[in-house]
Amino acid sequence: MNRSLAVIAAGALALGLAACGDDNSSADETAPATTAASTTESRDTPAAEQTRRRRGKTVKIRDSQFGRVLFDANNRAIYLFTREPGRRSRCYGQCAVAWPPVFTRGKPRAGSGVDADLLGTTRRRDGRRQVTYNGHPLYYYVDDPRGQILCHNVVEFGGTWLVVNPKGNAVS
Repeated sequence: MNRSLAVIAAGALALGLAACGDDNSSADETAPATTAASTTESRDTPAAEQTRRRRGKTVKIRDSQFGRVLFDANNRAIYLFTREPGRRSRCYGQCAVAWPPVFTRGKPRAGSGVDADLLGTTRRRDGRRQVTYNGHPLYYYVDDPRGQILCHNVVEFGGTWLVVNPKGNAVS
């Protein structure tokens, strides 16, 4: 029975990795992106939404198969994009559909293990505020389940997607 579960788990992981893909698309596409993060926020009650606005997005450190890395309060893994050497986001259009930005409406909050001095924001073309850490704009992978990292070290949209360590550097 344990052997069957191992085969099923390996197959699921392979499918998850295949979903990341290798894409030669440009990250600077100008089409507006609809993100999973924005659709889930709309389901909140008005009171919960007002509280979220005041508090901002919480970022924390959690253990993972890549060591201690950034996650949000809902245990979603957070990535950076090597094509972005500074605070300016270059991931729009289909890039932002596959790699939704970590948005915040208030000042980002430092959760467990996070250095509050490294948290910040950058404005995107549409005026929304994207969370940064150590100057890097932050993203999710659209198909990562909570608590799992499926697309670390993936080359897509002209750069590499990597999870982020507590000092704000890419995990290689």
